[in-house]
Amino acid sequence: MPHYLGIDVGTGSARAGVFDHTGTLLASAKRDIEVWREAGDIVEQSSNDIWRAVCAATREAVAQSGVAAEAIAGIGFDATCSLVVLGEGGVPLPVSKSGNSERNIIVWMDHRAVEQTRRINRSGEAVLNYVGGVISPEMETPKLLWLAENLPDTFNAAWQFMDLADFLTWRATGSLARSVCTVTCKWTYLAHESRWDEAYFRTIGLGSLADEGFARIGTQIVPAGAALGGGLTAQAASDLGLRPGTA
Repeated sequence: MPHYLGIDVGTGSARAGVFDHTGTLLASAKRDIEVWREAGDIVEQSSNDIWRAVCAATREAVAQSGVAAEAIAGIGFDATCSLVVLGEGGVPLPVSKSGNSERNIIVWMDHRAVEQTRRINRSGEAVLNYVGGVISPEMETPKLLWLAENLPDTFNAAWQFMDLADFLTWRATGSLARSVCTVTCKWTYLAHESRWDEAYFRTIGLGSLADEGFARIGTQIVPAGAALGGGLTAQAASDLGLRPGTA
């Protein structure tokens, strides 16, 4: 019988659970993840630290379940709506004036972009109608605008800006596809029209993303739960203790 692995990354820990084909939880494990806090509502994390925690929790959960790695038929990831910033080749880039490149995630609860949020909301752009009429500093476009205005070197050097859940699937499979769930809920993607709103990005000061055809925030948008790439890459499978190609 097939078994499945669920991985959930919250604010303080990464959890992994092994389930049978009926949805019964057989075993679970968790690992704490580091959080850096600074004045000005700055809250940051490390994508490398989170991946290490995911791998350790996965290995423990699978070992406790007694299920062979070959019997894991599929993996699902979910995570907080935190912004991951990666340079060329997937290297982490600093997201604050600390200059610490390991701290490359602006956590969902980080409110550094309050002023950018106010300006976006004053724009009255039609896309705001799809996020309850106003955008929140916990969403991703205000955070992107903060980076563009306050850390232009990081913004310009970034290869990809990703929601944390999409980072995890990229790290696992090598696929840059984004979940329609993440980009619609927190990035203002217009799922009902299958497009980004170019006018919105130009109006708020992120026209460079539109100029690039949105290549740094996602051009392949897929349904939640879609199989990505060729499944686990050899490196990710080795990290997780699973079989390459696992969907």
